[in-house]
Amino acid sequence: MADALSLPMAEIAVLLGEGKLKARALAEEAIANHERFGAKLMAYSQWAPEHARKCADAADAAFAVGSRAGSLQGIPTSIKDIFAVAGFRTYAGSPKRLPPKFEIDGPVVANLRRQLATVMGKTHMVEFAFGGTGQNAHYGSPHNPWAATAHRSPGGSSSGAGVSLCEGSALLAFGSDTAASVRLPAAMTGNAGLKFTKDRWSSEGIVPLSFTFDTPGILARSMADAGFSFAALDPYLGDGFAFLRRVPTGINGIRIGIADPWFWDGCENGISEVVRSAIDSLARAGAAVKEKPLPEARDAFAVFLEGGVSGIELRAFLDRELPDWLATIDPVNAPALKNAENLSAREYLTRRLRLLEAAKSAAARFDDVDVIATPTVMVTPHVLTEEVGPEKFWARNRNLVHNLVPANFLRLCAATLPVGLDRLGMPVGLQFIAKGGDDERLVAIACAAERILGTPHEILGAPPMCKG
Repeated sequence: MADALSLPMAEIAVLLGEGKLKARALAEEAIANHERFGAKLMAYSQWAPEHARKCADAADAAFAVGSRAGSLQGIPTSIKDIFAVAGFRTYAGSPKRLPPKFEIDGPVVANLRRQLATVMGKTHMVEFAFGGTGQNAHYGSPHNPWAATAHRSPGGSSSGAGVSLCEGSALLAFGSDTAASVRLPAAMTGNAGLKFTKDRWSSEGIVPLSFTFDTPGILARSMADAGFSFAALDPYLGDGFAFLRRVPTGINGIRIGIADPWFWDGCENGISEVVRSAIDSLARAGAAVKEKPLPEARDAFAVFLEGGVSGIELRAFLDRELPDWLATIDPVNAPALKNAENLSAREYLTRRLRLLEAAKSAAARFDDVDVIATPTVMVTPHVLTEEVGPEKFWARNRNLVHNLVPANFLRLCAATLPVGLDRLGMPVGLQFIAKGGDDERLVAIACAAERILGTPHEILGAPPMCKG
């Protein structure tokens, strides 16, 4: 079947199960797409076509005897190099291979493997996931496929994840989100992304950045595909198919709060207008829309600007597990990790307590709304340059993650879906933030919103660098 990868994931799964499509053929199509676009986009740190073929053959063999291992059987998938994947080396964006203990499947990857998904390889990332620009001094940075002439940021730290979806080498991409790192690259590459409530999905088997905030997440070409993957993988759903049947066909009666100006005032290149237009469309379709401040977001971001807690937690991990890696840390990150030496236990705990108090207050903001809507990213992906000092790097990073950090620091869950292009032709995302633990409701609402607004392909078309 030609161009099978252009179909919705749910339809692909049906065709695979009925024998009308072979997992090997799907893998070969994904491999061919990477051969067309991969050299210029650089999504993967470890591209593994032979491994993918073996995975696909195993899926086909199971289908042939009527065995269904899971909904993702035969689905081409990319995995961020922060995840341990048996048979693959783990670098976490660093220049040296991590010890063998970081190459043992955790629960998320083990679940994916049990379902006989086709693993295409491991994607590039920011070193130890510490930063959102997509920059990596050791390996270079993937190209945002929406920028045909300039080398613009694909977002980070899961920098290759969204790019793998755009080039058509994967239908599902795994990332991690500590302060932005799933939603940011998803939004900046025109894909959908899900950041789950902390500890809903296990972070075991993921190289830690911050044990306080790290959570696995997924990126997909559409929210429908993300919802299908969530139903297949979530450990709390039970019957994933029942969840998918419960997703509303419309948005009527859904209560959407519009976040306060703090989330909007820094938007550039028409981003706010694109997002507000999408919210207006949802209101016309029956959503109940009202203004809904989330002042705790300012409190959370203030802690982030003071240095947050991720730097000290990463430094503690490196000191304990990988002390030799400190000597080769990306120069833009070295000052922050050096400064972590001077953070007192009292200040670290004070920041943690401030965030706990803010999170408790923020939870009450969702008593009369289902989600709070914001622009996902306020700024257009910037042009990457070879030489960027720490000061400029962190100024960019602050702008990129401004609207994303609060969901992590306030223990909320969040989704992003593309809703248009800005004045420079780069994707714009609409973020839905929901109360912690409301992951199922969040995914259902995001899927319903996409049915009203249109899929990314319908809204955006194909990225310029992935045409022809």
